[in-house]
Amino acid sequence: MLVLETLEDARQRAASVLCELLGFGCTADGTHICIPSAAGQTAAMVAALRDAGLDANAIDYVNAHGTGTRIGDLSETQAIRAAFGSHADSLAVSSTKAAHGHLLGAAGALELVASIMAARGGFLPPTLNLREPDPECDLDYVAETSRSGVSVHTFMTNSFAFGGSNGVLIAGVLR
Repeated sequence: MLVLETLEDARQRAASVLCELLGFGCTADGTHICIPSAAGQTAAMVAALRDAGLDANAIDYVNAHGTGTRIGDLSETQAIRAAFGSHADSLAVSSTKAAHGHLLGAAGALELVASIMAARGGFLPPTLNLREPDPECDLDYVAETSRSGVSVHTFMTNSFAFGGSNGVLIAGVLR
């Protein structure tokens, strides 16, 4: 369970604040029921960056939607490249979906929690079962084992669904 409230209210009641939600972006591209649109995903990521008032270079890590399908993973890779430009080569990317499965409406919330805990713990969760990445999926994917000793301050988590519903959150970890 996540409690969402203003930072001011949380501090006023001396709550343990785990992160601050900085931005949100969503699109509904509706191009096909099960073929994702890189353009729609890009637009959601760009909208989240705009809402957060951040440049793409401010993001340290992306928890990808990670469908585990050739077309889905290629589309998300292309979208990340389009949204982040040259910074895409510096981003660590993984998907926790292989660890927890596809939870439909609960997936985005769990992926946010996993990203918060990883960032606060100084590690990046792995993309389980990613043994041979598609050569066209050429980002810095954290595969098979977690990456420890990293410093993540700001991260993005992508949630994409059938029919072109794309939701993106950006959060900053408070220490």
